[in-house]
Amino acid sequence: MYKKTTFLSKQDKKGVIIISKHKVEITGINTSKIKVLTDEEKNELFKKYKNGDEKARDELAYGNLKLVLSILKRYQNRCDNMDDLFQIGCVGLMKAIDNFDLSHGVKFSTYAVPLILGEIRRYLRDNSNLRISRSIKDLAYKILKAKEEYFISHGKELSNEAVSKKLGVDEIDVIIALDAMKDPVSMFEPIYNDGGDTIYLEDQIESKKEKATSWDAFISLKNAINELKEKERRIITERFLIGKTQMEIAEEIGISQAQVSRLEKGGIEELKSKML
Repeated sequence: MYKKTTFLSKQDKKGVIIISKHKVEITGINTSKIKVLTDEEKNELFKKYKNGDEKARDELAYGNLKLVLSILKRYQNRCDNMDDLFQIGCVGLMKAIDNFDLSHGVKFSTYAVPLILGEIRRYLRDNSNLRISRSIKDLAYKILKAKEEYFISHGKELSNEAVSKKLGVDEIDVIIALDAMKDPVSMFEPIYNDGGDTIYLEDQIESKKEKATSWDAFISLKNAINELKEKERRIITERFLIGKTQMEIAEEIGISQAQVSRLEKGGIEELKSKML
């Protein structure tokens, strides 16, 4: 069991954590000035913590707050009470600190992000306005618990196929249960912005009053995508066809979100030039 730790955030008059594009303030401190621990410092602190040094645990927590805040920014348009969400993200951070094992040979951030996201998503699911049947919800919780326990023990994600065998259910039921528990997305959710006009989800919904995209354009786009470099092709496909976030893709590929953003932008520019 992880230890309960409480973090207090600076709030505005409405009791909401202050989040902006450039900074987040917590307990009256500008988080842009909070020290970010190096990998060497983290490893040293983990060794101290495993030897019983509770102060090292606190240093690890405060030295990784920016990790929580970077994830939290993704949800500022989906949750009215960001202060609560920050607290939940910190619970995920502490769980990651208490269960992290240096012998896994992975960076702490790689290990911690899924646990922080898991806590946040669980909180949002439990407070969702959507009504999900009890049987599907129970199955989804069993799936998430199995995935989390496996990740903590092995440092990698358990596939849906493996979960289905472990729980004795069909893989399609695993997929349906997980899909049913996903957060609803607003039609006005921004899905892309390259510094110009923002593209919203509603812009991607085809109108029945308009003709579908011509086969010529479809074939041209498909050929252009196939001509991209492997990593760019994967990012473009998963971002705009599957709908994954840059953070999720970064975790899968093993690169930073900034690198994913650059490759995505480069891939889009390449597609534009090939489609002209």
